[in-house]
Amino acid sequence: MTTFIDGLSLGSIYALIALGYTMVYGIAKMLNFAHGDVIMVGAYAIFSTLAVTGHPLVGVLVAVVICTVLGVVMEKLAYKPLRGASPLAVLITAIGVSYLLQSIAQLIYGSKSRAITLGNFESIKIGSVSISSATIITLAVGAVIMVTLTLFVKYTKVGRAMIAVSEDRGAAALMGINVNFIITITFAIGCCLAAAAGLFYLLQIPSVTPTLGSMPGIKAFTAAVIGGIGSIPGAMLGGILLGVIEKICLSIPVLAPYTTAIEFSLLIVILLVKPIGLLGKKRREKV
Repeated sequence: MTTFIDGLSLGSIYALIALGYTMVYGIAKMLNFAHGDVIMVGAYAIFSTLAVTGHPLVGVLVAVVICTVLGVVMEKLAYKPLRGASPLAVLITAIGVSYLLQSIAQLIYGSKSRAITLGNFESIKIGSVSISSATIITLAVGAVIMVTLTLFVKYTKVGRAMIAVSEDRGAAALMGINVNFIITITFAIGCCLAAAAGLFYLLQIPSVTPTLGSMPGIKAFTAAVIGGIGSIPGAMLGGILLGVIEKICLSIPVLAPYTTAIEFSLLIVILLVKPIGLLGKKRREKV
């Protein structure tokens, strides 16, 4: 039971990161492979703010602001000029932005891992099961964020504009929707979610390095593809599924060394059986 709950907690982190991937792809039709490194920027923002103020909540707020601004700047400087370029050019640019963020972090903080303490989280006993309060916080806040995002996209004017742009950018522009603004807002929201994911990641692994976001970013992208890239419910489902599978594999000594291989094997199997992902929708390409 504890393993399953820990898996849900880790899955919530993957889901938050995957939501950033899937929103940007669904609306801007590009894969932002620098998204994982935004988590690292958020983690270092929390680390630096804690060193100055000593208050974790202030660190979280600063991380959210910095990551949101970073998302807007990345979109304006790196991706907007390539709006009509080939997918390969955008992909190479995203990888370049990823290495740029890692290199800047290494120049400022060095390459060594730095420990960070966000507080003392005691275990809570529910029946015979002992659960860390950090896990409960991750699950509760992660669920609230995901539900809020779903309601925002479904019921607000900006959210409906996002759906319109994802369906047909040209038609949305003809209906008076500011496509550039919607894409910028999408990047900002995705990076804000990455900051939250960075906080939850630090609750599980309390240390920061310049490459902190690389593997979580790749696994979250895997979760987005498993759920159906471009689908918000799919990103949530894929993240939760991947997190639970990872924790179950790590709890079995025979499977533990092959955990990552098993996760990526799941991706291959799902793509072979259902290439659009579990909750993905087929799109008709216009000629």
